[in-house]
Amino acid sequence: MLSVVRVHLPSEIPIVGCEITPYVLLRLPTGVVSTDDVPEAAPADGYFMRYRIQSDRKVAICSVHPMEQATIQCLGCVKSKIPVAKSYHCSAKCFSDAWQHHRVLHERASSALNENGAEEEELFGRFGSTGSGVLSTTGSGSMSNLGQSPGLNNGPVPLYPSGTDKNSGETWYEVGRTRTYTPTADDIGHVLRFECVSVDAEKKVPVGPPTSIMTSRVIPAPTPTPRRLIQVNGDVLSHLDLDSQTSFGTFSVLSYNILADAYATSDAYSYCPTWALSWTYRRQNLMREIIGYHADIICLQEVQLNHFEDFFSPELDKHGYQALYKKRTTEVYTGAPHAIDGCATFFRRDKFSHVKKYEVEFNKAAQSLTDAIIPSTQRRVALTRLIKDNVALIAVLEAKFSNHGTDNPGKRQLLCVANTHVNVLQDLKDVKLWEVQTLLKGLEKIAVSADIPMLVCGDFNSVPGSSPHGLLAMGKVDQLHPDLAIDPLGILRPASKLTHQLPLVSAYSSFARMVGVGYDLEHQRRRMDPATNEPLFTNCTRDFTGTVDYIFYTADSLSVESLLELLDEESLRKDTALPSPEWSSDHIALLAEFRCKPRIRRSRIDG
Repeated sequence: MLSVVRVHLPSEIPIVGCEITPYVLLRLPTGVVSTDDVPEAAPADGYFMRYRIQSDRKVAICSVHPMEQATIQCLGCVKSKIPVAKSYHCSAKCFSDAWQHHRVLHERASSALNENGAEEEELFGRFGSTGSGVLSTTGSGSMSNLGQSPGLNNGPVPLYPSGTDKNSGETWYEVGRTRTYTPTADDIGHVLRFECVSVDAEKKVPVGPPTSIMTSRVIPAPTPTPRRLIQVNGDVLSHLDLDSQTSFGTFSVLSYNILADAYATSDAYSYCPTWALSWTYRRQNLMREIIGYHADIICLQEVQLNHFEDFFSPELDKHGYQALYKKRTTEVYTGAPHAIDGCATFFRRDKFSHVKKYEVEFNKAAQSLTDAIIPSTQRRVALTRLIKDNVALIAVLEAKFSNHGTDNPGKRQLLCVANTHVNVLQDLKDVKLWEVQTLLKGLEKIAVSADIPMLVCGDFNSVPGSSPHGLLAMGKVDQLHPDLAIDPLGILRPASKLTHQLPLVSAYSSFARMVGVGYDLEHQRRRMDPATNEPLFTNCTRDFTGTVDYIFYTADSLSVESLLELLDEESLRKDTALPSPEWSSDHIALLAEFRCKPRIRRSRIDG
């Protein structure tokens, strides 16, 4: 026989809009224990599972037929201060049949309150004559949430039957009959009860009592505080509406490490409520935030393969984005294949078309490097140090908007966008710097083949002042930099080779370079580090607060128009750190709006 072994909820607090799928462990008739569902369409040895979701929310009940939900309410009762329970009826016929008795309630109430009889007649009318002023089919309170609007001459059609628990005397109202349920605004403040029971497929009757589990009270989904887009391309600070399209000839780029579900554990983030760490909650919160920025290009890091395929790609497709993805390699990774993360780049189809995609696998570069410079007897040790499964995704896009002011208005406007996550332990500074150098050398090759603006986005796990940041921002590494002291494999020697020719500048350094005064400008400056011209932080956990995320751009071909305002650490500390119920990653999103500068050289990259 099919039976339930155990049931538990993935999160103790249900959130509006966040799907609930209880974990159900079943013992199949064969004796095998499984988490796979056994639906009615595919019974196991004559048995299947039936599910029901109930709510304790108070639904108006007919005063005449207590097992029926009310669909109409007598406004006269409300006016006459008659107990509200007596004002509900399940149908117009129910009210008509009870009218003679019901009208006595009005008369008694009228006499008690010494109200004017003509006023009462005007208010109530005569039921069956004109029908005016007698009934409210919208009801009051929770009645409006029933989703019913039957005609006055039709009988009631309750959405779900009510039921009374014989043991507790409580009344529960069925809101679903599936294994999965998504709470609505109507459920806020109410407890949900999930029931499952094995059913005889032939007789259609339950086998034994149902197994049930209750949630805490449903809460509304906290949403991130809106962040403003601040113009920085002049002395005057102004605000742009994120809900509007970016101005003609400009485009915006978002870079965001969204925190993969595999890493969002209670052990790592014990200060964050478990319900706020659950993927069902975080994915909805992240999507609301990402969509709210209206970016033309979106670079996400730590996107799990299954979440890219099942959620981000289809959801962003609905909003007009085309998707590109590169998962991390698996020489080191030992987890489930579907849970490996990677970099995902999305771009709006109405602003860009896809020209070319490059995939950088640092593991392959490590293999080539060791083959070239490491003695064969030491290669295994070298690869153990170098191989970290990190990748970069490089997309060449063609803009569909024209470039004002160009000397050659008919030429293609291309854009190269690199998206990476340099996930390397802090004590492996040589490996981190080598990966960044490898990416930049790859981008230099693209730059040689085409005169093309470039963006380098991602989580580099490198703070301002580190050697990777110096290489990106300055084009070289100081040969006396302390990071260069760690180089057991000799991969950084000579230090003079640690250079590149790309004129990269950090977009957020624009805040520090701005001149002028103003309340908003001063606010942003206080969130910048004056020593590095970078934000004080982009990653904020209980154990670490600092900047590791960047958007770099080639300053000879692009100019920064606007930046998404930075967050204040104090406001985040009210929830200890990130992630939190409000913000669903341990990183903050960065967004910059750019304008292409006039170009002279003609591109030589093929589509």
